[in-house]
Amino acid sequence: MDAILLVGHGSRDPEGNEELLEFAEMVRREAPRYKIETCFLEFEQPDIARGIASCVEQGAARVVIIPVMLFAAGHAKVHIPFEMDRAKERYPGVEFAYGRPIGVHRKVMDILTSRVALAGFKTGSPELPIAQSFREPETAVLLIGRGSSDGDANGDFFKMTRLLWEQLPVKWVENCFIGVTEPTFEDGLERVLRLGAKKIFVLPYFLFTGILIKRIEDMTAKFAALHPDISVELAGYFGFHPKLVEALLDRVAEAVEGQAVMNCSLCQHRLAAGHDHHHHHDHGHDDHHHNHHDHDHHDHDHEHEHHHNHDHHLHNHT
Repeated sequence: MDAILLVGHGSRDPEGNEELLEFAEMVRREAPRYKIETCFLEFEQPDIARGIASCVEQGAARVVIIPVMLFAAGHAKVHIPFEMDRAKERYPGVEFAYGRPIGVHRKVMDILTSRVALAGFKTGSPELPIAQSFREPETAVLLIGRGSSDGDANGDFFKMTRLLWEQLPVKWVENCFIGVTEPTFEDGLERVLRLGAKKIFVLPYFLFTGILIKRIEDMTAKFAALHPDISVELAGYFGFHPKLVEALLDRVAEAVEGQAVMNCSLCQHRLAAGHDHHHHHDHGHDDHHHNHHDHDHHDHDHEHEHHHNHDHHLHNHT
């Protein structure tokens, strides 16, 4: 039996954790040949070790570990592979495969486009590339990400911003972050105002709800109240979009077929960092003591001495 272990970040907001579990149910329906288990990096149980153990105890001969994350940053590059290494030692008779985060994926573009459409934007179907004359004047989409201390992750977010502009007939697609790095959400809102936008669609680049989604909702409402002459619409986050299940199963197929290129699972430079990190995680809700800003602000991307080139998530994208 093959098992898929879906690794979520975990949130202080129980609604976000519950949404991951509901998403796992969707994956079960679409991939009945696999045993699907879930685990969390922090704030919620089970942790990765327990999730792997559950797969093995149920008879899995192979465990496919998939980060339910948008980009490859500290967790996907260091922390999850470290736990997989430990599991290989603990369960020598079990095969392990590691998949990529969702990353730069065509189906993510479909999700983003549909969320903007549901917020009221008439996307139409102009011929690509979109001629300037077809672009909705004075209309901006502001893509807002979690933010990371990992340059690759932030770079992929900027790449997705450009790809969305190529697909959506709007005058501007700009981006910003809600935590860790700049430009901030406030910076992004100010920028689209200065560009001359009269209609703004705020588009969260988030998988599930949580503290930051609720913060975005509050900040967007306050901005709209301060600018009654501007149309401001908040689009939905990814949530339970069926294309998200498809994208994740694409990553499963890569890992099963040996095509995933998350070479961090073989990287020696991360081992010391991963070992050090292991001693600091606490999966309880209240006693999370190691020093970060706000764990819901980012991908928990520790500033490890992890400088070799991680270009694995730049290859073979669909």
